[in-house]
Amino acid sequence: MIRLFRRAGRWIPALPALFILLGLTAAGINIAYVRSPSFADAFNTRVSSHIRVFLALLTGWIPFSLAEFVVLGSPVIAVVVIVIAVRKGGRSGRYFVRTIVGLLSCAALIYAMFVFAFGAGYRTTSIDKKLGLNREKVTVEELAGTARIVVGKLNELADEVMILYDDGSVRPYSHKETVRLCLDSYASLTDRWDFLSKLDAPVKELVSSPLMTYTHISGMYTFFTGEANLNTNYPYFVNVYTTAHEMAHQRGIARENEANFMAFLVCINSPDPYMKYAGYLNLYEYLISALGSEKELRDEISSELDVRVRYDLYCYSQFFDKYRENTAATVSNTVNNTYLVLQGTEGAKSYGLVVDLAVAYYRDRLDG
Repeated sequence: MIRLFRRAGRWIPALPALFILLGLTAAGINIAYVRSPSFADAFNTRVSSHIRVFLALLTGWIPFSLAEFVVLGSPVIAVVVIVIAVRKGGRSGRYFVRTIVGLLSCAALIYAMFVFAFGAGYRTTSIDKKLGLNREKVTVEELAGTARIVVGKLNELADEVMILYDDGSVRPYSHKETVRLCLDSYASLTDRWDFLSKLDAPVKELVSSPLMTYTHISGMYTFFTGEANLNTNYPYFVNVYTTAHEMAHQRGIARENEANFMAFLVCINSPDPYMKYAGYLNLYEYLISALGSEKELRDEISSELDVRVRYDLYCYSQFFDKYRENTAATVSNTVNNTYLVLQGTEGAKSYGLVVDLAVAYYRDRLDG
């Protein structure tokens, strides 16, 4: 038996074999939480949360985004791997097998990291049930009523927000302070909802932000490093909201619509006026977009918005014109949509479902 293992080890090294075994184990766990939301809830809370916290703390001290470094260096890494694989694989049949096994083991390890650290979040009980919200089919009247509530909140905050000519609203503090405000708000919400992991980790600013804007990606969470990353090129109210959004992913809220709604809750539960403003303004955009087919009603609600807030949205539109239509955005949206569909969501359309959660959140006030 020992001789047999030694002979097999000449073809399949121990470490790659371990990674492949880990990948097969992950496949079994993946199937289990796809079939059972209750298992996904337990796994996400009791296993994945600890892995995410460990990875976030492991990479949090690095002053730059390790994930961005890996992504930007991926072409060089790919070329090096291919060259080494060709050289090794061409030496003999045994080395060819070892090379193939090595490449498969790398893929198995990445897959296992996704399953163990993040994947369960796509299969958990929906956030409306966790928050105790009564999510039903949304009527036009409810949607309009929710939009008017949000407009009222924005109008109240307009006097507390600095909005400059040609620039729009200005965040009155640094990105580091934004992270601290989000962490404080998450800490208060964690005491209320135990499905949120307790975590104190940074959100890293991406060096490639100006180029990344062409992909229409305002931030990203990387499960293999545990890092939340921010595209700093967007206007301030988007940056604040995205910071809270990526932190939601760090805490195991994988679905995009749910992370969007959690970002809204984090922002409006902060005592800081600009945090509140960012939360309401981003939600307003979702709500008013959902009223797209009701032009007269949409225009009526928009006209109720404080002129300063409307100007802020105008500045954002002017900023985004440069990036609105391009090949990078098309490719990025296609890849992102495919990924979301594979995870059991409704793809890019799922981003719009945040309005259902918003209406459910304000339903008691609407009924009143």
